[in-house]
Amino acid sequence: MKQLVVPFTPHLFSDSSPQEASAWLDKLVKNRIDIVPWPEFNYKPEVKFSIAHNNNCLFIKFYVQEQSARAVFRKTNDPVYKDSCVEFFIAFNDETVYYNLEVNILGTCLLGFGTGKTKRELVPVTCVEKIKHAASLTIQPVAEGKPVVKWELTLLIPVEVFCFHQFTSFYGQNCRVNFYKCGDDLPVPHFLSWNKIETAEPNFHVPEYFGHMQFD
Repeated sequence: MKQLVVPFTPHLFSDSSPQEASAWLDKLVKNRIDIVPWPEFNYKPEVKFSIAHNNNCLFIKFYVQEQSARAVFRKTNDPVYKDSCVEFFIAFNDETVYYNLEVNILGTCLLGFGTGKTKRELVPVTCVEKIKHAASLTIQPVAEGKPVVKWELTLLIPVEVFCFHQFTSFYGQNCRVNFYKCGDDLPVPHFLSWNKIETAEPNFHVPEYFGHMQFD
């Protein structure tokens, strides 16, 4: 089971710009999302993330390199997992309920809450839209003549986004988490995870396979 300690940063705040956060997160350790749990979906994009917090705001930056990209959904709580998508699932303390934050290459967010894949409710749009983001994309040729899509996504997630809880600070929280990369409707569908998953079919909604995360 992987362990992740989220460093405290005095340099970023909930009202910092996504660009400021992006530049600072570039300086931190990059964690790889590189586990391919299901062999039949063996395509493996290069995916990393850096993470930090400042008590009342969580800062995450994803770095993705893949062979193609899809960006269709633009409304909050749309099914962004069908696009080029990165995801962050978190359960606070020992609770069975967890949040699933899914964000496509455009920064469009879906945020759900519940105990399992089919027992979820969407977080109100007014709450989800408190998340700020910055996104960038470049397309580069490679030696074989095929393009490589590189994109980055920075997220500023205030603690109040987790609106089914009454937290005012992340400090001291012990959580269970997993990070993912997917693209259900891409030419080559794929499913990657940060912490190992052992299920017969693709399914990210398995909190028993979450890793541990602590806010420093």
